[in-house]
Amino acid sequence: MTVMSITQNKKAFHDYFVEEQIEAGIVLDGWEVKAIRAGHVQLKESYIRWKHGAFYLIGSHITALPTASTHVKPDPTRERKLLLNQTEINKLIGKVERSGYTLVPINLHFKRGYIKLDMGLAKGKKLHDKRQSSKEKDWAREKQRLMKQTR
Repeated sequence: MTVMSITQNKKAFHDYFVEEQIEAGIVLDGWEVKAIRAGHVQLKESYIRWKHGAFYLIGSHITALPTASTHVKPDPTRERKLLLNQTEINKLIGKVERSGYTLVPINLHFKRGYIKLDMGLAKGKKLHDKRQSSKEKDWAREKQRLMKQTR
């Protein structure tokens, strides 16, 4: 089973403690699939919300290709429905509504020819947590550099 990443939301790990990752299908139009295959997609400012009995990806930006069909008026930031199993939906609703978790999109990838979205069940980081994470990353990078020099 090959999984090929299309785009990642690096800001998600900077702003949140991601505790669990869930894979979901995503409802797309034909022009959106073509644009995603061409790499015209961005997850940076997007989020996931429970609405009208389903989870929706809101704020993701898919730029239409110039060769998109003339009879279709592409909306690059429309809400896109996520396809989940009912037991997953029930579990996520409980966590989001009661436990104070939030759902953030992490990764958009191909799996067996389909476009899938990895979303994370996450809690927000405070400013001091972000600083601590940054210090840890810097120290890990510095350690790698020092180890490389001693060889």
